[in-house]
Amino acid sequence: MIAIVDYGVGNLFSLRSSFASLGLEAVVTAQPEELAAADRLVLPGVGAFGDAMEKLAATQLIPVIREQAQKKPLLGICLGMQLLFERSYEYGVHEGLGLVPGEVCPLSVDLADTALKVPQIGWNALHLLYDDPLFRYVREGEYVYYVHSYYAKHCAANTLAVSEYSVPVTGVVRAGSVYGTQFHPEKSGDTGLRLLKAFAEL
Repeated sequence: MIAIVDYGVGNLFSLRSSFASLGLEAVVTAQPEELAAADRLVLPGVGAFGDAMEKLAATQLIPVIREQAQKKPLLGICLGMQLLFERSYEYGVHEGLGLVPGEVCPLSVDLADTALKVPQIGWNALHLLYDDPLFRYVREGEYVYYVHSYYAKHCAANTLAVSEYSVPVTGVVRAGSVYGTQFHPEKSGDTGLRLLKAFAEL
C-alpha cells in the first residue's frame, strides 16, 4: 500500500487517481499508524515552503516522516520534494526535513536568460544523469510538467536528473530510499505514470 501524506497541501486526490489508474492501492492519510503500515510514502505539496512546514508541524507528522523515511521508499513531489532539503530561502529562511543535503533557492536570481518567465510553468525535457531504478520505464529526454519558482541547489551528489531552463534545474533527487521530483508526475501524462509505476516497484 502507498500512503499519500495529507497535511492540507497538494494534489492529493489526483495523485491517488494516478496510482489507481496503475492498479495500485493508495490511501490519503494523516494517521501515523497508517503511514507506518504503508509500504511507501508520497509527500505532495503546492504553495509556500514555510507554510507547508508549519502545517506539517501542526499535524505532528515531521518526526513520523523522518522515522519512516529510514525504513521505506519516500517520494516528495514539487513542494514536497523541496521540503526534503535542509532549508529554503522562500520568503525568509525556513528549516526543512533535512532528508536530502542542499537548499531551495529562487530560480529568478540564477536565470541566465532573463526573458524566461518565473515560475517555470509547462513541459520540459528530463535529462537523466545517472541510471536508477526510478527510471526503469523512463527514457532520456522525455517531457515532464513543472510549476515552480524555487529550485534545489548545492545537491549535485544527490541529483539524478535535471531539466534546462537556462540553468540546470534539479528535476529528480535521491538520498538512500528518499526520492524527490520537482515536476509533477501526476500531471506528466504517460511518462509520469511510468515513473510512479517504477516508484511503486522499488
